[in-house]
Formats: sequence, C-alpha cells, structure tokens
Amino acid sequence: MVDFHFPVTLSQLRPEVAVMPRAAIDGDRVHLTGVRNFDYRSRNDFTVNYEEREILLSHLAGLDFYVSYFTEGPVGHTFVSFIFDNAPPLSISIETRPEVGEGFAPVASLFKQFELIYVVGDERDLVRVRTNYRGEPVYLYRLNTSAEDARRLLLVYLARINELAEHPEFYNLLTNSCTINIVRYANAAGRAGPFDIRHLLNGLIDSYLYHSGRIDTTLPFDELRRRSLINGAAKAADAASDFSDRIRASLPTIHR
Repeated sequence: MVDFHFPVTLSQLRPEVAVMPRAAIDGDRVHLTGVRNFDYRSRNDFTVNYEEREILLSHLAGLDFYVSYFTEGPVGHTFVSFIFDNAPPLSISIETRPEVGEGFAPVASLFKQFELIYVVGDERDLVRVRTNYRGEPVYLYRLNTSAEDARRLLLVYLARINELAEHPEFYNLLTNSCTINIVRYANAAGRAGPFDIRHLLNGLIDSYLYHSGRIDTTLPFDELRRRSLINGAAKAADAASDFSDRIRASLPTIHR
C-alpha cells in the first residue's frame, strides 16, 4: 500500500466522506471522533452531523455483517457493526472518498483514483441511507463470533482508522477494498481459513459465511437469506430511536 499526499481539499469531497474518524484508546475506554450520524430527507438531501462517541471494549458483545447491493449480483458492498450490551451498535464501512459530483467507479478504483476511508457511524445513517434512500437490497447476518474475537477485530480496525488519518492510502477494488480488508483484519484477529473467490466476488460472501459455519446454519441457506433481507423492517423503523433493534427483530436467533 502506497502513502501519498492527497491534493483534494475537504470542500471538494462529498460531505459523507469529508471527515476522517479517529480513535483515542485508554485502556477499556475508546473515544471516537468523526462518527457519522446524518439526518436524511432524501438520498441527496440531508443534515450533516458528525459526533463524538465513547465505547467500552468490555461491553462489546458481538459482531454483525452486512451485504448491500447496488444491483443484485456477484459484487456488492460489505461492512460490519460491532454490537454492545450497553450502547447502540457501531458500524464501520470501508469506502472511497469521492469528490462532489463523483460516484464509485470500479475500474477507476484500480488506478489510484480514490482515497480510502473507514466511515464510522450510527446504523440509522450507514444502514438506513442504503435501505430507505438509495434503494439498495441490504442483508444483515449475525456472526457467531465471540466477544473476545470481536474486541480483537475492533482494535485492528481502530489502529487502521488512526493510521489512515495520518497516512492516506488509495482504495483498490482488488487489494484494498471492503471485503478484502474485512477478511485481512479477521485474519489478524485470529481467523483461520484460506482465501476464497467469494472474498472478491463479495456479492456471494453470505454463501461463504454460511458454508464456513460463521452464521446460522440451522436453516437452509435460501431461507436464511430471505429472512436476512432487512429493507422492509428498515423502512418501517425509519428514524426511530430503536432502529437497530427493529431491523433485527425477525432475524434468526444466534447464540454467540
């Protein structure tokens, strides 16, 4: 990965990716800045809101996995939510930092066109903007990751967040992208398992999670996938304070 000086000013970046998050770790306590929690009225009409948030690592209870599709197919976008027993979930999404008027361009991302950002945010932003305003099919899977493994993974994420704030990198669809980095950091946190082509064809990643035993396998995969589509629940919940609970209400129970 190559460090570089990114010449674009903050005013040129889309507001959704204009603020790089940071994390200050003090033992069990983590103080986060740049946590995104926008209030959306439509896809392109929103109130910009970045917050500070404190979390306690000892209260991290689990990890959930999202797959979102621009169009249904073999390529999508993946991100994770860290689940706490005393606070709302914290989502982290690995994305590009496009300028105003730009969108994600897969081919261009192979040629050092976009900076990399780890968007840290509230699920009422990172999830709801996809389900309710962009119209993307979004699937939510409860991982059977232990609390200890989830904490190790979060610490890897936080280290990378701080590293990127100091030393920017380019996004690359094949080597420095959402699912590739999730797998890379899971490996660093103790995951065991070889590379799978579904790590690249990440629209199929839920099949990989199922057949590797990382999500509920008590249901047939097609039934699990049907029940994991959360768009209806997200639209019904909209901006409700219990949005995160409501989008999980009909999901299969998982015992971590």
